[in-house]
Amino acid sequence: MTMGLLRAVALNTFREAVRDRVFYNLLLFAVLLVGTSLIIGQLAAGQDVKIIKDLGLAASLLFGVGIAVFLGIQLVAREVERRSVHATLAKPVSRPIFLLGKYVGLLLTLGVNITVMAVALFAVLAVYQSVTPAGVQATWTAPALDPRLLIALGLIYVELAVVTGVALLFSTYSSALLSATFTTAIWVAGHFVGDLRTVEQIGASGATVWVARLVSWVLPNLALFDVKAEVVHGLPVPAGQVVAAVGYGVAYGAAMWLIAVAVFQRRDFK
Repeated sequence: MTMGLLRAVALNTFREAVRDRVFYNLLLFAVLLVGTSLIIGQLAAGQDVKIIKDLGLAASLLFGVGIAVFLGIQLVAREVERRSVHATLAKPVSRPIFLLGKYVGLLLTLGVNITVMAVALFAVLAVYQSVTPAGVQATWTAPALDPRLLIALGLIYVELAVVTGVALLFSTYSSALLSATFTTAIWVAGHFVGDLRTVEQIGASGATVWVARLVSWVLPNLALFDVKAEVVHGLPVPAGQVVAAVGYGVAYGAAMWLIAVAVFQRRDFK
């Protein structure tokens, strides 16, 4: 019965998210990718594929973060504003299952989003490969249709899952504006966690070092999921690095859900 309730909440969240902004995001991504293809066709031969890959992966991340933030902050806040949370929780749906269903529903939405973006990216690369002379293709450091692009896209998805977990936590107790601000700030700061852990190397000492280290262990280390440069330039991505990044993302997302449950359990909706 618990799995049935979880599935119902997740599918309802997925349908609401799709009706909101997902398809508009996909259309915008497709237009951006096609426009970029036309522009980079004027650049030096041999660099166009690298630029398509780089911009395609960057666009996948940015549009995905936009969905994770602006839909994630509404996961609970919108239910409270509509007062539909009262009817939902009056049914045999526990608060942990309610939050988990919301989380899973948005992850499904992000999964569809990343999948369509991957198809669009590979389609554009296939077109470039088919119209580019073989002599030019030989100068590429990695094939146009490089399967390693799927690794980069997969780790982008895991990063989005972490960001969604953060947005879920803030949505349980804060307003939409503050939740969006805090989540975006944490996403940006999460890419500089490595710098915080080596702050003593730039001359800092004492309390500054301890505070920087503490913050670096609390913030998500999003740099772990960034392998775009390696993939674009045809460098190997170790399997151990991928497994460790996925494990870290799953653990951090689960921690965000558990903290969100603890906060949500204390809220009184009477």
